[in-house]
Order: sequence, then structure tokens, then C-alpha cells
Amino acid sequence: MSKRTTIFTTLLFLFSVSSFIELKAQDDYKYEIGGMAGTSFYMGDANKTKLYQRPGLSAGVVFRYNVDLRWSVKSNFVVGKVSGDTQSSGNKFPYDQQSSFSRMFYELGSQIEFNFFNYSDKFGYLGAKRFSPYIFTGVGVTLGSGEKTFMDVNIPLGVGVKYKIRDRLNLGFEFSFRKLFSDSFDVTKKDQKFDLDEPYKIKGSIFKNNDWYSLTMITLTWDFGARVCPCLNID
Repeated sequence: MSKRTTIFTTLLFLFSVSSFIELKAQDDYKYEIGGMAGTSFYMGDANKTKLYQRPGLSAGVVFRYNVDLRWSVKSNFVVGKVSGDTQSSGNKFPYDQQSSFSRMFYELGSQIEFNFFNYSDKFGYLGAKRFSPYIFTGVGVTLGSGEKTFMDVNIPLGVGVKYKIRDRLNLGFEFSFRKLFSDSFDVTKKDQKFDLDEPYKIKGSIFKNNDWYSLTMITLTWDFGARVCPCLNID
């Protein structure tokens, strides 16, 4: 082998190695898994308008599939506590009756997220950023403990912001309301003289007289499942 051929082969090998290293450096990840913790509060007949009234603790686990740099599908399991008391609600009830409740709830759900920016610490040529605000909605199931148990579908409506601390590690903050489709989330006992399931005897509807609860959560997730150049469908 001539000296010129040896030099050419060596340069070609070094170029291939450097290209491979550069390509691997552009890896992004399909999945995230991690935990979340924060606070939860209830809104309903015992609290019509006040945010963070009688807040409880909440925590859970989260799994996210990143479709591309803009869209993600997230699943979560959350355990939390809510409570309410009509004496601090500001509402006037029939015969001046009062009621209070406290319960643990368990939520299993999935949401679709939309990032306002292309979210990544790589792909600068795509305008990707290490942080992005996002919005999300989806569907879930809520189970409430107590003498009188509760189960209902919920619709989450929320906003958040995520920040990539370093490769694979993400920090997030999100606030959301969970809309329920019944008025008995605040009824925990079977034999109550006065409960908050339609206390005015006005039949509720999908948009009226139903309970809500809210989550304010900090998330920490770890990326895995490498893929190369997730450049599709990011417009």
C-alpha cells in the first residue's frame, strides 16, 4: 500500500469516526420517566372561587412519550388529598346547614402536550430551546376513598413549563384543573344529614354544579430510548 493510499485511508477513517461521534451527539430520546410532587385543592359547593383553599399534598409518577420536539403523550398516576368546609365557602345553604369533608384520591390518566418551542438541548439549527411552555389536555379516572367511595372520569386542562437541566434530565412545573362529571366528590359519608351532592336540589349538567380539583406539580424526569434526529412533524 502506498503512502498516499495510507494517508487517504487514515483520513477517511478519522472522518467516519468523527461523523459517528457527531451523529451520536445529536441523539434525542423517545421516552421520559420520573416523579412529581406538589399540592392539590378542591373546588365545588364548599369552595366556589378560592384558589388553594385547604390545600393537601399530592405526589405521583409520570411517563412521557415524545412524539417529536413539539408533541408529547404523557401518562400519570397521582395520589393526593383534598378537603373542604362550607363554613369558609361564602355560600348560603338551605336551613343554614353546614358540612365538611376530607378524602384521599387516586388518579390514573393520559394527556396530550403541545410545546410552544421545539424542546431540546440539541438541534440549534431547528431553533430548539432548553425550555418551553406547554399546554395539555386529556382524560383520566379519579377514585376517591372514604366511607362513601367515589369514581368518575376527569378531563384535565393545564399549562406548564419544562426545562432541560442537562442531557436526559428534565425539570417541569405545571398547573391544572381536573373537571369531574358529578357533584359527589365532596361526599365521603353514607349517612349524612346534609351532604354536598346537589345541596340546592338543582340538577347538574355537564357544565354546571359539578366538582373540580386542581394539581400544582413539580416534575423531574429522566430521558431514555435514544433516537437520531427527531426532525419530523415539527412545524
